[in-house]
Amino acid sequence: MRTYELMVIIDIDLDDSKAQGWIKTVTEAIGAAGGSIHGRPHWWGRTQFAYPIDHKTAGYYFVIECLAPAGSLDELERSLRIADDVVRHKLIRLPEAEAERRGMIGQSA
Repeated sequence: MRTYELMVIIDIDLDDSKAQGWIKTVTEAIGAAGGSIHGRPHWWGRTQFAYPIDHKTAGYYFVIECLAPAGSLDELERSLRIADDVVRHKLIRLPEAEAERRGMIGQSA
């Protein structure tokens, strides 16, 4: 299992409850891919962009830490890429030292 951090920015034109509904959609997709969520998703809410994206100045942000088999999140990334409500997303694989620091994997003895 590999450790990942996924940040998603949802279009500000959606109402707050629909934007938060994306958390459930993403967590279910991670589970369907054979992964698991570490901790709780972090809802940052409405946040200003550093620069305009698609003529918008803000978006709803959330971050999810998860464990998943290598390559299993490719379909989730594809669906986020084509979703109209998703402004941006970024999936990064965490280095082992950082994953250990966050308690996502066991500590070395």
